[in-house]
This record gives sequence, C-alpha cells and structure tokens, in this order.
Amino acid sequence: MTDLTAGATLDPITYDVTRADLVAYAHASGDHNPIHQDESIALAVGLPGVIAHGMYTLALVGRAVRTWTDGAEVVELGAKFVAPVVVPADGAARVTVAGTVGERTDAGLLTLALEITCDGTKVLGAPKVSVRA
Repeated sequence: MTDLTAGATLDPITYDVTRADLVAYAHASGDHNPIHQDESIALAVGLPGVIAHGMYTLALVGRAVRTWTDGAEVVELGAKFVAPVVVPADGAARVTVAGTVGERTDAGLLTLALEITCDGTKVLGAPKVSVRA
C-alpha cells in the first residue's frame, strides 16, 4: 500500500491513451464530438490533432487516486483543462499522474497535491483531490 503520510511522494502512474480508448469513451459518455476521433475536423478547428476528452483525462486522475489510496472514498476531484492531450493515429499519448500527499483537513479528509502531464507538458492545472482515507 502507498504511504499516505503528509509529504510522502506518490509513485507516478502513466497511462497510454489510444484512439481506440477515445472511441470507447465516446460510446460510454455520449460525447461524440468529432475532434476526439476525426483528424481532419480537429485540424480544421485549429487543434494540433485528435485530442482526448478532458473528462477522460480527469478520469485517469481518479484511477490513479484509487490505486494510491486503495479504493478510499473520493470526496473531491477536479481540475482545469490547460492543454490538450493529443492522441496520435498510431501509438499512444502518455498521461502521467504524480504528486505528494498533503495534510489531513479538520474534517479528516486527506488532500493530494498532483501534477498531470502528457509527454512532459502539464495538461491539467489546479487539481483538487481529497479522499476519506
């Protein structure tokens, strides 16, 4: 189990994001915006290519938190989308979630200070995570 004492480093977790993942997420979420699947449309609207759904990227954060906290109750999970996760036609984008354990709040919640990057670029800013652990 991960050390959840204040100041402990959380082992980074990296997820490969493929175009097949985006198709599956679109079906599960109902978000069929073509910028998440069609290269020509993504480029036509000024994006650098097909991008992952922002909420899919945030879901990867939730997955990492569950792993680190052994499935503790997630009370708060949020972030700002600051850069797109560009997913190549072949291969995968690599999203890494890393951070440290913060202080326990007066309400007994444990906060996590996280950094979420894709291939070294920050993609989610001001992440807020607290769990009941």
